[in-house]
Amino acid sequence: MSPAHEQHEVRPGKEAVHSAHAPRPAGAYSQGVLAGGFLYTAGFGPQDPVTGEVPGTVGEQTAQVLRNIRSVLAERALTLDDVVKVTVHLAHLHRDFAAFDAAYGEFFTAPCPVRTTVGSELMDILVEIDVVARAGN
Repeated sequence: MSPAHEQHEVRPGKEAVHSAHAPRPAGAYSQGVLAGGFLYTAGFGPQDPVTGEVPGTVGEQTAQVLRNIRSVLAERALTLDDVVKVTVHLAHLHRDFAAFDAAYGEFFTAPCPVRTTVGSELMDILVEIDVVARAGN
């Protein structure tokens, strides 16, 4: 493993966060970074971290993405309740928004985090999500 992929590499002001229960990075990035009292996650796709399989529907993919993100948050004893900002990329914004939103709503409670949802060209997946979570008091 290269130094850029160390499990908990610490640099002044930021620390990489890694979970064995989320998909491994496919490039030179961290699953998460703790900095300034917040945990920022990478954009996660719907790959199952054990099998690498991707579910078929946008609802199923959304649930898997949020489970992947939840695993990274758990590495710092955080939950989805600590999330303050969500960015969502949908491959088919108009077609899939309602099904995505229904699945997404199963994971968050009021007050829900702020969210930006955009249509994007994705690589053989229907949804990608990244979050910012409050990690300090």
